[in-house]
Amino acid sequence: MSKDIKKQVAATGGSASVPKSASAAVPLVQNPHAVRAERENRLEVAIGREVRGQRKNLGITVAELAAATGLSVGMLSKIENGNTSPSLNTLQTLSQALAIPVTSFFKRFEEDRAAVFVRAGEGVEAERRGTRSGHQYNLLGHIGSNSSGVIMEPYLITLSGEADVFPMFQHDGMEFLYMLDGEVSYRHGQDLYQMRPGDSLFFDADAPHGPEVLTSLPARYLSIIAYRQDHA
Repeated sequence: MSKDIKKQVAATGGSASVPKSASAAVPLVQNPHAVRAERENRLEVAIGREVRGQRKNLGITVAELAAATGLSVGMLSKIENGNTSPSLNTLQTLSQALAIPVTSFFKRFEEDRAAVFVRAGEGVEAERRGTRSGHQYNLLGHIGSNSSGVIMEPYLITLSGEADVFPMFQHDGMEFLYMLDGEVSYRHGQDLYQMRPGDSLFFDADAPHGPEVLTSLPARYLSIIAYRQDHA
């Protein structure tokens, strides 16, 4: 966010919206409609296709890759055709020659991907550190170790009429809020945002944050926290 936009936000108590021109300037590198290459249920075939694809991307022949790795042309042909299971040392040698991480060889391998479906009203009530009276947290799903390296915690938070003043949270990762009902003034660092239904807030969760003024209760909002798997 530019200095001018920050000044605009500060002048309006943190409630100013980002101009369309500013949000249009943010590059979106992820294509939500992209489809990965067809996956393979045999590991050897998946590795072979990836080796061949990476070799062709570099524009080199099997003989040239053999010279770069010290592997025979016959062995490389077997690997690319999925007729042999290469050792970890062989994969490491290939990864260095092709300038890709070893994990790239397993991209096409078919693995189960977890999904969690929660029906309305069936979220698991959870306790978070610092939880106070009148604050209800319903965890809407959780997937532990996964291929993305990111942990997501989606909560539906309800603040009742007896809610205590909220303590400041501060933790690793990023957090996204979406206001459903009610109205609260939500603090993030030095800024205060007046949040009404339909408003959202996305922020670095390492700064102190939390609803500071409970303007209209009961209030409900979604809180989605994301952090690196190795910080779990």
